[in-house]
Amino acid sequence: MNRPPLLTLADISLTFGGNPLFEGVQLAVQPGDRVALVGRNGSGKSTLLKIMAGLTEADRGTRFVQPGAMVDYMAQDPDLSGWATLGDYAASGVPEMERYRADIVMEGLKLDPATRPEAASGGERRRAALARIVAAEPELMLLDEPTNHLDIEAIGWLEEHLAQTRAAFVLISHDRAFLRRLTRATLWVDRGEVRRQERGFEGFEEWRDKTFEEEEQSRHKLDRLIKAEGRWAVEGISARRKRNMGRVRRLQGLREERRGQIARTGVARMEIDSGPKSGKLVVEAIEVAKSFGARSIIRDFSIRVMRGERVALVGPNGVGKTTLLNILTGQVAPDSGTIRIGTNLAPALFDQNRAQLAPEKSLWASLTEDPDLGVSGRSDQVMVRGTPRHVVGYLKEFLFDERQARGPVSALSGGEKARLLLARIMARASNLLILDEPTNDLDVETLDLLQEILDDYDGTVLLVSHDRDFLDLVATTTIAMEGDGRATVYAGGWSDYRSQRAEGLGEAPAAAPAPKPRAQAAAPEPATAPKPQDRLSYKQSLRLEALPAEMERVTAEIARLEQFLADPELFSTAPAKFQKASDGLVERQERLAAMEEEWLELEALREELEG
Repeated sequence: MNRPPLLTLADISLTFGGNPLFEGVQLAVQPGDRVALVGRNGSGKSTLLKIMAGLTEADRGTRFVQPGAMVDYMAQDPDLSGWATLGDYAASGVPEMERYRADIVMEGLKLDPATRPEAASGGERRRAALARIVAAEPELMLLDEPTNHLDIEAIGWLEEHLAQTRAAFVLISHDRAFLRRLTRATLWVDRGEVRRQERGFEGFEEWRDKTFEEEEQSRHKLDRLIKAEGRWAVEGISARRKRNMGRVRRLQGLREERRGQIARTGVARMEIDSGPKSGKLVVEAIEVAKSFGARSIIRDFSIRVMRGERVALVGPNGVGKTTLLNILTGQVAPDSGTIRIGTNLAPALFDQNRAQLAPEKSLWASLTEDPDLGVSGRSDQVMVRGTPRHVVGYLKEFLFDERQARGPVSALSGGEKARLLLARIMARASNLLILDEPTNDLDVETLDLLQEILDDYDGTVLLVSHDRDFLDLVATTTIAMEGDGRATVYAGGWSDYRSQRAEGLGEAPAAAPAPKPRAQAAAPEPATAPKPQDRLSYKQSLRLEALPAEMERVTAEIARLEQFLADPELFSTAPAKFQKASDGLVERQERLAAMEEEWLELEALREELEG
């Protein structure tokens, strides 16, 4: 027997600023539902979630919750007044005898329960809100971007917890891997409508594209019908000397229907100019170390980044990813070691804290009051890669309308702030993109476009992200930071790093820094005072022992890629995969050659020293 829905919305309508955000929305959430709530930035996803939670009142319609059912909403900015610690707030939804549930959740989300609210960051406050709702175990959880401000380990913990829960949940997230794993149904907010499909997020893009194609065909047929009826109205009247008023009314109705159709929001027209080429070497780090007090951020770290590489930094929150990013870009000096910055670099920075955007400024002023962009606040134009453009026209390319141009940045959603920051970055030519958590809050379409832009970008990308799907699509090299100063370089993206790590490749011995195949093959040994050498150094011996296994692994990877590329249909059916595999094959062949040369040099040196 079917159980009644936990939550029902009937005929929900809501208008903001003269335009209807929702019109006649009907939806129901059943016990055990696992629903992805998707839609473009600004389409009303968060507002709909608040209506479901009873926090926002609709202009018209009814909300019904099954009697006795507990519906809980994850607050974006929770009110922590009256709570001594974040732990007390997170445990407020469970009985005192079951406080252990909150402790387990806080440990999984890496939340320090002793932190006082006034000392907590925005990310810690959001994690406290998430911990409270997960620990409370309501029948229905309404989760708005729960993975924001979580590192990959915490995302993995939350993913496993939600996969095992018996509660229903409706989930907004930019993390496509998270959505694909967890959801079984999809609610799509689009132009005031809410559509539902009984498939998880994995089937969303196919569904969306098919819907748009059917709309386009229907619109084309309607246009042809209006044209035919219009021709009749002009040409047929003179022949019959009187109007067929029924057909005239039909023509008026068709035109009214066409005017009432809401055009779908286009894709942002983001473009980026890589500008003049940088030198072949972008940055080289040799035996770099950095500490803050007794805490080691990085030690004995070496890498060489060449023009065109996409290097991703991954690791838990607080491990020092942003610090290492600043060291590699010359913003922070290391305690020891050498940093060599390449020539002719034109960097552009995407800051995860959006510090380049002043909340009180308008979008207009955010683009026109920047000396770096070559414009003053009195101008109505912005220099876009050397060409003057009107501010409003440029903002429209990033899906902002004219009314928003004079509005404050503080009124924007998280995704809209990310798009505005991208508009600033892309206004100038660059050959080095420094992206610190660029995927937070972006919708699926904008994420897809950003990935395509980075694929075509001729410059170099240094990236910090917790989005596993994005890392797999973009990164060619991954630096895994695991705490206590340990950092290891792996080829490929997130999945490549995980598979190599599972095989024990690239791991550091207990008494020595981790060997780094890419860096060691490229980076020269620091100059030292000359002294007699009768045998290989410890580091050289360690490297000589490690190289055969590494060469064997790379050889196996080359064989797998060659087998993959042997498919004669691959280029025509999946050109993007073909290109990525081809690039990976060339990169691994070059790396294998460098390793073989390094092994020969070390082996020859060993034989010479040992006679």
